[in-house]
Amino acid sequence: MLDLNDPQLVGQSTPDPLRYAFARKHGAHAGSDSEVVPGSQVQTALQQALDGAGQPGDTRCLYVHIPFCRVRCSYCNFFQYASSQSLIDQYFDALCREIRHKAAQPWSQAAPFQAVYIGGGTPTDLSATQLQQLGQMLRQHFPLAPDCEITLEGRVNGFDRAKFESALAGGFNRFSFGVQSFNSQVRRAARRLDDGDVVMRRIQEMVAYNSAPIVIDLLYGLPHQSLEVWQQDLADYLESGAHGVDLYQLIDMQGLPMHRQVEQGKLPPPADTATKATMFEQGVRFMAIHHQRRLSINHWARDNRERSLYNSLAKTTAEILPLGAGGGGNVAGLQMMQTRKMEDYLDAIHAERYPVPMLLRAPAGQALQGHIKAAFDHGVLSRRALERVAGDDLYPTLLPLFRAWQDNGLVTLEADYLVLTLAGQFWSVTLAQNLIRNVITLRSEHQAA
Repeated sequence: MLDLNDPQLVGQSTPDPLRYAFARKHGAHAGSDSEVVPGSQVQTALQQALDGAGQPGDTRCLYVHIPFCRVRCSYCNFFQYASSQSLIDQYFDALCREIRHKAAQPWSQAAPFQAVYIGGGTPTDLSATQLQQLGQMLRQHFPLAPDCEITLEGRVNGFDRAKFESALAGGFNRFSFGVQSFNSQVRRAARRLDDGDVVMRRIQEMVAYNSAPIVIDLLYGLPHQSLEVWQQDLADYLESGAHGVDLYQLIDMQGLPMHRQVEQGKLPPPADTATKATMFEQGVRFMAIHHQRRLSINHWARDNRERSLYNSLAKTTAEILPLGAGGGGNVAGLQMMQTRKMEDYLDAIHAERYPVPMLLRAPAGQALQGHIKAAFDHGVLSRRALERVAGDDLYPTLLPLFRAWQDNGLVTLEADYLVLTLAGQFWSVTLAQNLIRNVITLRSEHQAA
């Protein structure tokens, strides 16, 4: 049974749910526990999966991880290795071997891939030659859909005209840059390279090529980032001419450089949850005023060139084949994160083993969980779509929870749709996580009965 008196499930009854429905946001993504595949079976299980053809009509993506950064940003939990050209060269050679090996598997050739994402780290720290070669190899070895979105992530620092043109020649057709803020004081406190005016100029130069969508990330809640600074960051997005923007909130993580600097009095504290909620509200209103097309809770497009295809697919049940040290994905119901240890990765690739130290078997109801995550990411849950994925009419069972959320200002119920309010959008990951956990519980109780 659902405990509708639990504020961690239904939120607080408050006149200001946007800021105070829950104490804080605990994570960036919703999900549930999975079954661990015994270590002795990892290689066999992966090979069996890649020997198959998969299910007809399944959506597929590629994710390639480049684990190098020139500097570690103070808020970052993904830093792995400082950029060293000799180590990058060694790694790139191994990555090319992994591409050829995985592309040769029957699963990889059985259906086209709809989106490719090169993430990190800082993929733009690769040389111009390596960027072009990487794009060409992916196109040569994997069956990509004719309209496949191929994104290169990175930062504008060091990404000069030669690199940009080489990436275009390699077939990259979307570029995503972690700007975070255009304010130079905020950027320096976060250990971002280049002042804001340099970043602005470089974004505008790439937009002027008119060769591919240029998308930026903005992060709100950073030290020194007042509401006024954030408003200017939003205005600077428009001035940059970028084709799209993601607005992400800073998630406090213990043990990171920023946290230590705040404790030592070297930085002012980042924004609290209520202030970040206000910044989210500012962002949503700004985008509406300036007629930016909303693609998800956190992402907007200036025009039709920006699709954000990979990000949308990755939040559903799309299968993602990972490549590179630290790359994560899922294939045939197996969830994996490749080793982040460079030595282990290089050894595995040279031995033609999969560099996966731990493998998880997706839980029952993975498709339903993926549907819930995708629906909440878009701000609307459809009863018909939920019924189609669940295989039964789950909506009436959940209706008491949905009504409790409505009473607390997080959703509105419109015919056969649950629609997130502005407050619900801010707490969307929390709501999705709560719904997934309770759907699992309800189904377990039903099976036991």
